[in-house]
Amino acid sequence: MAGLRLGPLLRHVDRETGDAATVWVETDRPCTAEVRCDDGAGGTGGAGGSSRTFQIAGHHYALVTVTGLRPGSETAYEVLLDGRRVWPLEDSRFPPSTIRTPATATDEVRVSFGSCRWAAPAEGEKDPVGPDALDTLAASLAADPAAIRPDVLLLLGDQVYADEISQATRSWLAARRDLREPSPSSRLRSSRGRPIGAEVADYEEYTRLYYESWLDPDVRWLLSTVPSCMIFDDHDVIDDWNTSASWLAEMRATPWWRERVLSGLMSYWVYQHLGNLSPAELADDKLYAAVRAVPDGTDSLREFAAWADADPARVRWSYRRDFGRVRLLMVDTRAARVLDEDRRAMLDDAEAWWLRDQALEGPGSYDHLLIGTSLPWLLPPLIHDAEGWNAALCRGERGGRGGRWARFGEDLRRRSDLEHWAAFPASFEQLTDLIAEAGSGPAAPATVCVLSGDVHHAYVAEPHWRGAAGPAARVLQLTCSPVHNSIPASIRLGFRFGWSRTGRRLGRFLARHGRVAEPRIGWRQTSGPWFGNQLMTLTLRGRSAVLRLDQARARRGGGAGLVTVLERELTDLDPDHAARP
Repeated sequence: MAGLRLGPLLRHVDRETGDAATVWVETDRPCTAEVRCDDGAGGTGGAGGSSRTFQIAGHHYALVTVTGLRPGSETAYEVLLDGRRVWPLEDSRFPPSTIRTPATATDEVRVSFGSCRWAAPAEGEKDPVGPDALDTLAASLAADPAAIRPDVLLLLGDQVYADEISQATRSWLAARRDLREPSPSSRLRSSRGRPIGAEVADYEEYTRLYYESWLDPDVRWLLSTVPSCMIFDDHDVIDDWNTSASWLAEMRATPWWRERVLSGLMSYWVYQHLGNLSPAELADDKLYAAVRAVPDGTDSLREFAAWADADPARVRWSYRRDFGRVRLLMVDTRAARVLDEDRRAMLDDAEAWWLRDQALEGPGSYDHLLIGTSLPWLLPPLIHDAEGWNAALCRGERGGRGGRWARFGEDLRRRSDLEHWAAFPASFEQLTDLIAEAGSGPAAPATVCVLSGDVHHAYVAEPHWRGAAGPAARVLQLTCSPVHNSIPASIRLGFRFGWSRTGRRLGRFLARHGRVAEPRIGWRQTSGPWFGNQLMTLTLRGRSAVLRLDQARARRGGGAGLVTVLERELTDLDPDHAARP
């Protein structure tokens, strides 16, 4: 008798037709997974779908396409395996999982986003980093099923931490293998004093991370009823993934790296990437067809992962989603990098052209352009200049390639995580030019928003174009992180200092030392910074855009709640009119 191991996750809801969705599940054996929808009269006629599971590394999955939904409806659903109901769980304390569809493609769209989530501790255990923002959002929605909820949840990286595991997962690993053996990052001993070998090493161990994160009862229900889009960042594979050519060469020289990276990419494809695709894209996906056509798709997926690692230009993890007149471009800023110091780029040529084509296609066809990139485009100016200076040292601007300054720069790059857009100066300018072009002209959108995470705090930054008229669209960097993590007090001070006038002057001194040209834009922070576990939400209606930031905070007497610390109208051209916390 088949059982539900993980899920369901509601992934894609068709905003154009309002009549289709996809639901992902993991089961404990081969079976037929079925989604049945309530017909509104207590029955289960009409909308639904089914799919046979496929197998990867002894695990069984299905992505069910649900059809026949009514536009403008909210439909409860249940999951059956070989005809037996397995969801909702017996004695569930949560409301029914539902699929909400828009009445028209131009309905208001609410987009919630954040990144960096350690799995929450088991119920009753003390949480050392405070309330989890996803848990808290789920609890608030479950308590009031009629409450306004996000139309989509964007998870912008570090959905799991392969290199910073919980005590429970460490104990589980210790039961599988000797953690004293050198394994994934044994040569990169953590400043947290993590024992050597206490990181995930293969596909089975990656699955443990997803169970720990997504079997959390609150998060499990939330992901079953709010559609989600995901993209990886470094910790989904390993800290500082693809930070430089020398870093990658050192990793590839170790005996454990190949299994680590292939398992990371395989598990990402199964648990995160597949659900990013629409039913039409799934129908055209050759790898998806291949793994479903055989009793065990492991070899096909492993071969794909090997291609992706050896030649990233052969694989595209980035994708586009349209929500009526809102266009979302989720951009891979990890696997698509060019690491050669002479032509270092955040995106390879094919990826950069894809982004350009998607942003500029159909002028006037969207009111808001959202660019999802796990790494912020606009950082505190001191940090931006420090990353440009560091990149210049590493490519030999002071003392030549391989000289003392270059060696110092590479060591500093790894120790300080100097690998955002600013660390790829040509790519930074290329993205800046694309944003200006997409936001200009008579058919310009109302806003171009870069949505990011990674840096464990939240802020809003706005650019200005030096010596030239800026784009007609309002351009904003919206950064929100973490969902559930922490940041040392010293780094908090560093981020605050990075925005200060003194910090800016120090940054320009570093840039001059590295012979780094001044960017074509300047920028300033117009809201923030905020520290804590948090989520941002954009509400987009017509050409209007409203931003809200909610933090998860403990309540006296127990429990947690979301506290709104910022709400502002982004399309008001005077930022001084923005609401302040």
